[in-house]
Amino acid sequence: MSSMTGITPKLIGLCASAQEILNRCARQITAEIEQGVEKHYKEVLNVSSGDFHGMGLKPITITRQVLAACFYPSLLNDESLPLDARERAQSILRETEAGSIGSYTAARGIKKIQASVCKFITKRDGVVPDPDNIYITNGSQTGLIIVLKLLVQRETGVLTPVPSNSTFNMAVVALGGLVVPYYLHEEQGWAVQLEELRRALHTARGRCNPTVLYIINPGSPTGHVQSKDSIEEVIRFAAEERLFLMVDEVHQDNVYGKGIEFYSYRRVLAEMGPPYSSTVELACFNSISKSVMGESGLRGGYLELVNLDPLVLPYVYNYFNLTVCASVGGQIAVDLMVDPPQPTQPSYDLYTQEVQSIRRAIRNNAQKTLEVLSGLPGISCQPVNGGIFAFPRLHLSQSVIKHAKEKQLEPDLLYSLRLLEEEGLCVGAGCVHGQKEGTHHIRICLATPENTMKDVLQRLESFQLRFIKEFP
Repeated sequence: MSSMTGITPKLIGLCASAQEILNRCARQITAEIEQGVEKHYKEVLNVSSGDFHGMGLKPITITRQVLAACFYPSLLNDESLPLDARERAQSILRETEAGSIGSYTAARGIKKIQASVCKFITKRDGVVPDPDNIYITNGSQTGLIIVLKLLVQRETGVLTPVPSNSTFNMAVVALGGLVVPYYLHEEQGWAVQLEELRRALHTARGRCNPTVLYIINPGSPTGHVQSKDSIEEVIRFAAEERLFLMVDEVHQDNVYGKGIEFYSYRRVLAEMGPPYSSTVELACFNSISKSVMGESGLRGGYLELVNLDPLVLPYVYNYFNLTVCASVGGQIAVDLMVDPPQPTQPSYDLYTQEVQSIRRAIRNNAQKTLEVLSGLPGISCQPVNGGIFAFPRLHLSQSVIKHAKEKQLEPDLLYSLRLLEEEGLCVGAGCVHGQKEGTHHIRICLATPENTMKDVLQRLESFQLRFIKEFP
């Protein structure tokens, strides 16, 4: 996969089916255990996805309290709920039609929640956004797809990182665009390299019209976090080549590498000043699914549009109007993500304890994973500084690769299936997310209780030591 044609619709389909194969096998083994089939493990541990609550982490209490009161307003008088939770719910209900979250909202979302997002961005970035450029969405994926629909025509090229978000690639292809892969430099901690961006762009020209650059920061599934200097380089490149920047920042709430700080593209763009700050077109995305809240099922997120032509904005609004509005439950959770309890409020202490506990678990899991993998032969892993995934590399022997070819499987899918069958451990196969030709990886979710991660790493270690003996 070293050229623009490396990521094809056929390959994307194969990648998607690889994950479904693993999920199906995990379900089958779970069913066998429930039916009494004896295994040397008691349950399947599935760390292939990014579902916090599915992994065993608990929801943030005030999120559920506010949601409960909004769904069942009789609870507004129930003093078993803290006062700030009831006041928050009451404030949101006042913004809805007839005081019911069963009513439609404006296409951009509830105005109060738009205002909360604006305050969050102002505090984070030192800029005051236009509320009309903020859209509350059904999660980041919905926002990404809507913006792609606005940008992508047949033969539009979208520069996309490898490894990446497989559903994003599928959306590009489904809309008639072409995925133009640029490879993150694994040996440099999955760095975004300017020369690689240029290579990808110039290779693509003549085959398609590359107009969009997709960035994931903090990286997923790689766990890298871009420095301010790196972001400035990317912005200058986008300006020079007249590329629209789509920046997926859904993991910004989980940055824990020593000495590492998250810089939003919005902030860096503003600090660069004119002409960049007034001309580079940018769409930024955030989500409750990968924040410390981990509310994947509620489907909530937001996007901000920056520097779009004023003549285009009414068309954008009309397009969003076609989707009616985002889930109101998701909108409520977005409000809590960007405007959490404050020190003077009753819920603050519990909220702070819960958030610190989740962040500590993810940080400790990242550290422990690196420690264990660094001592295992046949596996290496770059530092994980942010996000909720580790993406270790498998150094597979030629005998494994030959065996996988005979089985008509990608080598890391073969590895993952064997790991699942023998140890009851379900990880993601690297081929699902894309990887440089000749390399193989697995994806491990870190958003899980620490005792679960201990079991995960013990199972992985046991399997790896047997596997390298079988395939020296």
